Amino acid sequence: MKTHDTDQTRCGWHGADPFYVKYHDEEWGVPEYDSRALWEKLVLDGFQAGLSWITILRKRENFREAFQGFDPEIIATWGEADVQRLLANAGIIRHQGKIEATITNAQAYLEIEAAEGFATHCWSYVGGAPLQNQWESLEAVPAQTEISRVFSKNLKKKGFKFCGPTIVYAWMQACGLVNDHLTSCYRHNEVRRD
Repeated sequence: MKTHDTDQTRCGWHGADPFYVKYHDEEWGVPEYDSRALWEKLVLDGFQAGLSWITILRKRENFREAFQGFDPEIIATWGEADVQRLLANAGIIRHQGKIEATITNAQAYLEIEAAEGFATHCWSYVGGAPLQNQWESLEAVPAQTEISRVFSKNLKKKGFKFCGPTIVYAWMQACGLVNDHLTSCYRHNEVRRD
């Protein structure tokens, strides 16, 4: 298991929680090019709306189990019985609208995947490579951008739900479509090389 140097300078949004530090150090901002993994993270960001990300992160394995490994081909076929089953699962966020949106989003994902590839579609918004931002403070990092607004609007046109511009931007940060590690964070240059 990788140890996390407590003396390293980091972004700071994760606080002192070791679980959250590990996520910051190993996952957040690393470019993701796998369509299914991108979709899973977008779904989880939708579940996060109104909650803290650490809540979702701590329940991620429960989500993966409940949602069949986030296999969109399986989820796209689900109906009311599956919604009720998930609403009874205390290991996940039991929000009917978000559960139903996941089913709808799986259907929309499959259409995009068949047409052009979901990863190709997502990365087209940033020209196929991570945008390299140079934020010096957390206060400088935007909650949304023009790209996330356009991206969000287009996802909604394709049938996605729980994908507003703030959710989309948080997802873009997490999946490395943008490098929003602060310039003082040791991960900024490491992620830039990925």
